[in-house]
Order: sequence, then C-alpha cells, then structure tokens
Amino acid sequence: MKLKRIIIYPKDIQLITGKSERYGRTIIQKIKDHYNKEPHQLVSVKEFCNYMGLEEEEIMSRII
Repeated sequence: MKLKRIIIYPKDIQLITGKSERYGRTIIQKIKDHYNKEPHQLVSVKEFCNYMGLEEEEIMSRII
C-alpha cells in the first residue's frame, strides 16, 4: 500500500507555484493564521488546496 502525504511544505509550494521557497513559507504562515493554528502545528495539503482554491488530486500528483 502506497502512503499519501498529508502535509505540505514550503518546498512543495515552490514546486507548484514556481515561486521562491520564501514565498512558500509566507503562504504557510498565512494559512496558519487563516485556520488559527499554533506555530507548532503543520498545514495539510487539504487546507492548502482549500485556501488556494486548487484541486487536491492535481496537487497530490505534483508533489509525489
């Protein structure tokens, strides 16, 4: 059984958007603020997709 990733990282956002890794860190911080997350909590792919208005299946195919 192949495991699917559920957490997104700044490097993933860099690959998806073509922007810098710093931009990825900024987006993750904005998502954490939007969902009222603690600094130690991670951001899921689903939260990222909902925030950015993207299809989860398409993003999963890009980051694996």
